[in-house]
Amino acid sequence: MARRAGIGDATMYRHFPTRCELIIAVYADEVAALCAEGEALLEDEEPGDALFRWLRVFVAHVAARRELALAIPNDQGGRRSELFEGWHGAMHSTASRLLTRAQGVGAADKDLDPADLLVLAGGIAVAGSGAEQAERCLMLLRRGIGP
Repeated sequence: MARRAGIGDATMYRHFPTRCELIIAVYADEVAALCAEGEALLEDEEPGDALFRWLRVFVAHVAARRELALAIPNDQGGRRSELFEGWHGAMHSTASRLLTRAQGVGAADKDLDPADLLVLAGGIAVAGSGAEQAERCLMLLRRGIGP
């Protein structure tokens, strides 16, 4: 793995002494990229479209990275729970900000809760059988949450 990254084994183990530490670093970067994409979409002129563009990225993230996240071992000290709580908090914050903008222009129902929206999108990612079905389900979700 170190060779593929263009570094020596000693360098890799100095930064990531265990497989778990490497997985955590990779997944943390993935979550940061997902949230950064949401931050960029906060500048979009169409808040409803921006929300659903981010939800597409979120669904793809969950579908592709779920196994990576679950590869982080659960430990007695609760570190996995703490990490997951932070990552979920970041994703929730991003979804909340995008949803609030969409609600502000009437592109989403005022009563919609960001946590519910993420549960629905996460369900699409986990239960779906591919990108086409995920897209159809996101379109159903979009029509269902309109004002």
